Amino acid sequence: MSNTVTDAPVTTGLYIGGEVRETPDTLEIPDPGKPGVVVGHAAAATPDDVADAVAAARSAFPAWAALTAQERAAKMAEAIAGIADDRDADAAILSQENGKIRMEAWVDALVFEIRWNLALMLADEVDRGHTLPVVPGAIPVSTEVSYQPLGVVTVIVPFNWPIAILGASLPHALLAGNTAIVKPPPSAPLATTRVVQRVAEKLPPGVLNIVTGKDENMAGLIADVDKVCFTGSVNGGKRIMETASKTLTRVTLELGGNDAAVFLEDAVLDDTHLDRLYAAIFDTTGQICMNAKRVFVHRSRVDEVVAGLASRLEQATIGYGLDEGTTMGPLHSSAQKAFVEEIVQEAKDAGADVREYGELPGGDLAGGNFLRPAIVVDADPSLRVVTQEQFGPVIPILPFDTEEEAVRLANDTWGGLCGSVWTASSEAAQRVGSQLVCGYVWVNDHGATRLDLRAPFGGMKQSGIGREQGIEGVRAFQDTRSIATIDPDALAAMAH
Repeated sequence: MSNTVTDAPVTTGLYIGGEVRETPDTLEIPDPGKPGVVVGHAAAATPDDVADAVAAARSAFPAWAALTAQERAAKMAEAIAGIADDRDADAAILSQENGKIRMEAWVDALVFEIRWNLALMLADEVDRGHTLPVVPGAIPVSTEVSYQPLGVVTVIVPFNWPIAILGASLPHALLAGNTAIVKPPPSAPLATTRVVQRVAEKLPPGVLNIVTGKDENMAGLIADVDKVCFTGSVNGGKRIMETASKTLTRVTLELGGNDAAVFLEDAVLDDTHLDRLYAAIFDTTGQICMNAKRVFVHRSRVDEVVAGLASRLEQATIGYGLDEGTTMGPLHSSAQKAFVEEIVQEAKDAGADVREYGELPGGDLAGGNFLRPAIVVDADPSLRVVTQEQFGPVIPILPFDTEEEAVRLANDTWGGLCGSVWTASSEAAQRVGSQLVCGYVWVNDHGATRLDLRAPFGGMKQSGIGREQGIEGVRAFQDTRSIATIDPDALAAMAH
């Protein structure tokens, strides 16, 4: 990774039917770390532009769907080749528009490529159906069960890890035989548009399209397509589902989380494990759906966990994402900064033990969306810092006395995305992990960078609907087709 910094402003257009399209109106993309600085401008689509993108994808669908999965995989492999050539520039742009540190932005783009190539490894499974044999004594029918693509799909990604998150669903949708429209986040669309366009240019026109713009002009990306895959907030998911219900557009929703990390009495708390916990909480300044949001610790080990996190927070350097030495960038939006400040102040007002660390940057960064990271020790479970997804650099530490209490507290929440169990006992890990009501559980680990990218991923309760990644992620963009053939001779024999 070089120190490439792309001179602002960056400009991106729409990509529809194999062609770049400029728009009279644009989205101005501010820098969350430097007040008044504009990173660049992205095209702002009209409803007509959206309709054109859907039409282009619809037109390209029959030929793309007619290919075998192996043929699509070959074209997709050619399309991803060389994607890393501009990764340094992509990462610099993403860091500036998102706020996160350069290395995280670089990994964001890398994970997209990894997920794309892992999806291609599933090509031999995609078209593999099965036969339901004749049942003795029943109607003599054999049924071939196969899989068919849905049509046009829209993939909507959020600001925090937009390129990486796109890799959890886009290649699976294309490999399954669908054509796609990607909607990057309106507040940070530049790097994502750049990456996706380079891939789209190598695919047949209309197979992969990109639309950026204001949400109020995007209804056609939900109402006029066959499936929407949305990653974002719970409230955003509810709005998507409400809109989709009018046309019965199918949805996959990967929404927020309130992940519990459960430290049993025998948890190993050496530097390796404490480093993992720290990253699981504070990576991307806490703005990851699968970050640990509540840490439940056996009462006898609370002081060790708090001391371990505190020693790491004392070393944190809050600053601009592209600056050398920065370990924690700003929050992405001023609204999110205000919310996190509010729930931290609420905890202080309630008499909670709130410990804050680090120094806020000054100079041209003064007034940016920076916050001092905080630990809330022995937080009252009713505080919003516990009950709501913080999506910021603050973590509540909650003691428990028994394993049963830990499981009950961990499950006492609206979300069910991920969780983790920290223990020296594999038996205890399986026992507790199997009781957590969520879609993914780590043992002695936690966090986005530790995810097995081959495994199905998604949430329970209000953390979402459906799964991404793996063959399950491909099947999410397919439906079954059953063709039943009756044996007339056997049927005649039965009649006699």
